[in-house]
Amino acid sequence: MNFTNVVMTAPALAPEAVALLSASGAKVHYLPPYPDAEAVAALVGAVQADAILCRQGRVTGAVMDASARLRIVARHGVGVDEVDVEAARARGLIVTRATGSNTRAVAEHTLAMILALAKDLAPLTAAVASGGWRAATMRVRDIEGLRLGLVGFGAIGQDVARLAPAFGMRVAVHTRTRPASLPEGVRRTDSLAQLAADSDVLSLHCPLTPQTRHLIDAAVLAAMPPGGYVVNTARGGLIDEAALLAALGSGRLAGAALDGFEAEPPPASYALRAHPRLIVTPHVAGVTDRSLVAMGVMAAECIAAVLAGRRPPEDRIVCG
Repeated sequence: MNFTNVVMTAPALAPEAVALLSASGAKVHYLPPYPDAEAVAALVGAVQADAILCRQGRVTGAVMDASARLRIVARHGVGVDEVDVEAARARGLIVTRATGSNTRAVAEHTLAMILALAKDLAPLTAAVASGGWRAATMRVRDIEGLRLGLVGFGAIGQDVARLAPAFGMRVAVHTRTRPASLPEGVRRTDSLAQLAADSDVLSLHCPLTPQTRHLIDAAVLAAMPPGGYVVNTARGGLIDEAALLAALGSGRLAGAALDGFEAEPPPASYALRAHPRLIVTPHVAGVTDRSLVAMGVMAAECIAAVLAGRRPPEDRIVCG
């Protein structure tokens, strides 16, 4: 069999996705974790890839130009900020994403982070582990009655809005487009500043674009009530990290929880890695057994369709 070549910008892919690609006559070539664009381009060029399955590492115009055979860049996930979509469009390439593949996993992670912040789980665990115990003035916070502000209201934001009221949280949203409908009890605010002012917890669920980079800046953080929390299970670049560090340092924010940074992985010395009022996870909110299979299979289905001369499902196509 004459194989077509797929470059996976990570060291592993769900067996179900590998089987699907193999059945379509494709051979998968893997890269180490978080390769830089030069490493991706080198492998794409060496094998003359027909497709790139993008999970970690950027796919730039130079990467695309490395193979004259390239037809599709399929995202192993929902966000496409790691792909230069305009470069792909200019080259006539198809870009796809795995729409809805990790929605529930990220929503669950968001709620877990909110609960951990309000209940001080990380600092209390550290205190007990170091030999301490409960101080006379120590207390944790009620979840019921917290005002949750959602920035963005796509599939993940909507799922969080459905889950949060079970804990007694009151939910408001701000989104650039007006939703056709909102769940019962969820209200929409007209401005991000107003949402911040009315939120004890500000949770981010929007894509990273040039327009949303540093969307959460010093002014937005200053608009929040003292003692508020910021949760980001979307993309690190949505937050001005210097402004976040200042707000934590001043005590205006009680805490924050991040599943991603502007630079991933961040440098070992980076202050936000170990801040005492910060919970951090290494961009794993959507990385569950179920979502890994869904992301891999949906991306593989798109690649198999293009290699066979068919069009991928329309709801997964970003461009092309």
